[in-house]
Amino acid sequence: MNELPVLPAHRLAVQPEERRWLIDGLWAEEAVGIVGGEPKCCKSFLALDMAVSVAAGTPCLRRFKVGRPGRVLLYAAEDALHVVRLRLDGICRASNNRLEDLDIQVITAPSLRLDLDADRRRLSDAVARLRPRLILLDPFVRLHRIDENASGEVAPLLAFLRELQRSHALSVVVVHHARKGASRVRAGQALRGSSEFHAWGDSNLYLRRSSDKLTLTVEHRAAPSIGGISLRLASSGDALALETAESAASEETVPPAAVESPERRIETALASSPTPLTVAALRQSCRLRTATLCDILAGLVRDGRAQKTPQGYVAATS
Repeated sequence: MNELPVLPAHRLAVQPEERRWLIDGLWAEEAVGIVGGEPKCCKSFLALDMAVSVAAGTPCLRRFKVGRPGRVLLYAAEDALHVVRLRLDGICRASNNRLEDLDIQVITAPSLRLDLDADRRRLSDAVARLRPRLILLDPFVRLHRIDENASGEVAPLLAFLRELQRSHALSVVVVHHARKGASRVRAGQALRGSSEFHAWGDSNLYLRRSSDKLTLTVEHRAAPSIGGISLRLASSGDALALETAESAASEETVPPAAVESPERRIETALASSPTPLTVAALRQSCRLRTATLCDILAGLVRDGRAQKTPQGYVAATS
């Protein structure tokens, strides 16, 4: 007989505080949820900022820290690929990252429909192959041809994404529109379509615009909510990125840090470490893909600027 597994409550695993968050205070570890808001509320900019921060290990919106960076799988259904690239480049410049150093994998298929068995299998296969820490789907309306107001049609699609999350221990972010003119109701209730969307999310982010003021509200299933975070879309040349009002104020007194090259980051890490560093340790501290890291290490060794030992890599001795 195939019995259901059970455990006494006191034997359930306790999650350490440092493992509770994918992005501190903003998105729970292995959470599914919605980035929601009316049109032109910068939902895609916020979602892409999350993608860059998770891939790079740098704070989202220059404020919310990432504890365990990892690969991101992105499907941007509404924007042309060159627009996605431009936005990611701008966010990387704002966060002192280089896009070529980040493990962000972009699905380039012209369509992806989660109401079709074949496309669900394609997405499941991609997740199993790539093992991302975060999947970002933008927006939900382009992922199906169902009636979003019908709970019986919405629930199976959200259940599929929940199954992906549980099967592969990852987080899922879905960008979804709010109803126009719903600014007077609670943010979660303003989401377009079935109430299943609001109920589904473990972490939900809601953007609202009033006149020229953009505000972020954060809701969690298992943590206190955060409200009233003021954001603005800042420009630097042709680069655009969201930032908090706190970040904007600090920029007035603190000049932006220069972007260090990957080679320089590796040399700095080796020089400051009293013991040899493994590839895994360097990858985490320097926020580089393994292939990029190994190529640079090989060049540093070849040029006599680093040495490889059985315990790991060290700075070259003069």
